[in-house]
Amino acid sequence: MRLEVLLAKQAEKDLERVPGYVASKLKAWVALILKVGLRETRAVKGYHDEPLHGDRAGQRSIRLSRSYRAFYRITQTGEVEIVLILEVNKHDY
Repeated sequence: MRLEVLLAKQAEKDLERVPGYVASKLKAWVALILKVGLRETRAVKGYHDEPLHGDRAGQRSIRLSRSYRAFYRITQTGEVEIVLILEVNKHDY
């Protein structure tokens, strides 16, 4: 079964607004997932993939830069869905 990565409508809008280097890093993350799989990609320390808690329980985040995070979840069908891309500081989420 081939893993798919989906963009939620909000993530599509967010991707249009972020700097180019942030969009490039997200595309590289997606390409890595498609090449080696999610489990192996989570192990890449540069993305700081981590599970979230509270209002975002069930989602995970990756760091795209010091200021930008992408939030994703695994759907019931096993697809990776990027929910949103957000400019944050350490107190925002």
